[in-house]
Amino acid sequence: MKVATWNVNSIRARQQHVVDWLDAARPDVLCLQELKVADREFPFEQVRECGYEAAVFGQKTYNGVAIVSHLPLDNVQKGFGDEEEDPQARLISAEVEGMTVLSAYFPNGGEVGSDKYDYKLRWMKRLRRLLGRRFDPDADEVALCGDFNVAPFDDDIARPAEWRASVLACDSVRDALDDVASFGLQDVVRPFHPQGGVFSWWDYRGRGFERGNGLRIDHVFCTPKLSKRTIGAVVDRQERARKSPSDHAPVVVEFA
Repeated sequence: MKVATWNVNSIRARQQHVVDWLDAARPDVLCLQELKVADREFPFEQVRECGYEAAVFGQKTYNGVAIVSHLPLDNVQKGFGDEEEDPQARLISAEVEGMTVLSAYFPNGGEVGSDKYDYKLRWMKRLRRLLGRRFDPDADEVALCGDFNVAPFDDDIARPAEWRASVLACDSVRDALDDVASFGLQDVVRPFHPQGGVFSWWDYRGRGFERGNGLRIDHVFCTPKLSKRTIGAVVDRQERARKSPSDHAPVVVEFA
């Protein structure tokens, strides 16, 4: 089974990119983030013509997540299902052939110490609680996929001196990600690239892609039962090199 995650930075702007990529890569499941459209504006028909169905949790102008699959999607759940009011559409999950896939768009955080950063840390705590509430890490096959907006290690950053103190890589946000993973999740991409230097996001500003100034902030984390089935993981850099691309590239993981 091939599972991918991709922050498309507007499905309206990148609709043809997504359709082309589905036709070329043929993933079994594709998690999308930053749709920036309401549910009704998602290109369901175009995705269906590619042989896929979609579960969507959209939001006009901002955020929005989806799971696209050519396999049946069951038990779709949107948001955290907790008592906290939150207008931001950042999390959706569905069951696919016994595996639960979550498409997550972690908050960016703005600047360290800002209200947006506090929200980011609180959001990650809510995610940790949801995992503990819904799943058994030893028994369930769970894949948390998405734009985490966190680079876990310094070699996940092309220029650590430039980014290390930012909301994408500072100690407190890395600690928050460690807390999420402590539920029983493993980064299944890292073992295939132990030396680092594999990036999934390049800032539009300053021609980050052309200058090689990238970060690995898009991830697939899995419970052990699923992790041990992982047989490959790549970042599709070619998609980032297209005309008018998203600032992120698809991350693709294959399971036996």
